[in-house]
Amino acid sequence: QVQLVESGGGLVQAGGSLRLSCAASGRTFNIYNMGWFRQAPGKEREFVASIRWSGGNTDYADSVKGRFTISKDNAKNTFYLQMNSLKPEDTAVYYCATRYGLTPYSYWGQGTQVTVSS
Repeated sequence: QVQLVESGGGLVQAGGSLRLSCAASGRTFNIYNMGWFRQAPGKEREFVASIRWSGGNTDYADSVKGRFTISKDNAKNTFYLQMNSLKPEDTAVYYCATRYGLTPYSYWGQGTQVTVSS
């Protein structure tokens, strides 16, 4: 199993930036990829971005392309979500997640609140 702990959320004004971190521990040696998701009040959880653990291929939701960047530090077993040009509609609880193959994400962090004020 793998354990995930997020940090870095907070309150920021529109146009500002935040960086989220997700530290992985446990069975990390064969992780396939890691992703960020978010859930706003009254809405379903949605995909934000993902990154392959080996090779670093990335994928983004259209709503965040050009504003958010996902990255990783394999040595620290940590991956990040740099969020720039934040908008009020980015307000949500952000979750990191991981999986060992092309299966549903099985391991989730506890979530971190991001609030963007207008």
